[in-house]
Amino acid sequence: MATSVLSPPFFHPLHQLQFSKCPRLSSKSHFRPRLLRSISQRTIRAISAVAAESELGTQQDHAIEADIFACPVCYEPLIRKGPSGLNLPAIYRSGFMCKRCKKTYSSKDRYLDLTVTAGLRDYTEIQPARTELFSPLVSFLYERGWRQNFRQSGFPGPDEEFKMAQEYFESAEGGLLVDVSCGSGLFSRKFAKSGTYSGVIALDFSENMLRQCYDFIEKDDTLSTNNIALVRADVSRLPFSSGSVDAVHAGAALHCWPSPSNAVAEITRTLKNGGVFVGSTFLRYSSKTPWFLRPFRERTPQGYGYLTEEEIKDLCTSCGLTNYSSKIQQAFIMFTAQKP
Repeated sequence: MATSVLSPPFFHPLHQLQFSKCPRLSSKSHFRPRLLRSISQRTIRAISAVAAESELGTQQDHAIEADIFACPVCYEPLIRKGPSGLNLPAIYRSGFMCKRCKKTYSSKDRYLDLTVTAGLRDYTEIQPARTELFSPLVSFLYERGWRQNFRQSGFPGPDEEFKMAQEYFESAEGGLLVDVSCGSGLFSRKFAKSGTYSGVIALDFSENMLRQCYDFIEKDDTLSTNNIALVRADVSRLPFSSGSVDAVHAGAALHCWPSPSNAVAEITRTLKNGGVFVGSTFLRYSSKTPWFLRPFRERTPQGYGYLTEEEIKDLCTSCGLTNYSSKIQQAFIMFTAQKP
């Protein structure tokens, strides 16, 4: 059973540790964590032990090394203590710490929590309106009928959309792919199974979607130990160093982002030179939409933000991406752009 594989018999992730030093965030930031309670002497001794261990190099069973993940606060590469490898069992048994701000990160449920507020006990997280739409019921139904309804708006279907994305990602073969707003992992699993990439990171802010993503992966023996990771993170604060990712995918996602401009700017920051961004979404209307229907399309459902093709192209260009191209079918658009 996958559950027994993921149990940490030899190493306990740093769930309990709290580090008091953290960069001061702007008063205008959406992430304003409250002060932590006083730290016990036992915790202080544990912190000192971890800090000392980070200088030791490599151990036989649990390596201490710089990881592909970065601190979402300061973007410093995280130090990882635990089994190496980009797979669910290894990451679950690992602890992560930022060498600069001393903040720790570890797995929560079945995914690695790399949000700015991860681990804060006295902080009540306010979910963005568009994230709250993904309730446990919606997450469960997403691949069981919900996603199939997208065909009515021109989406060609997951298999064809995956094929289209793979063509755009041809130059990123052998690199690291991040599937942001991965939802239930519909495309993350396809990318991982293709064997095209050195690793696939399924990333979402919705905890319900990540739990559903894990359930699907757990049922597939070929994926549980494959090069795939589940990460909770904010698309506007991606936990990766600048210029460290080869490809970013965002399937049927852009209309759910509270701030598309912040998200695309972050994606641009994390991409390597020549890295590729591919996304799909619903258009508010296209160039083929009759003029008398456009006013009705302006009334978008509450919680969603649909853009036009011109707005999407301008969004990519203003964030520093080039070589924009797209394919449109009714209200469906798949677009791609590249970091110079």
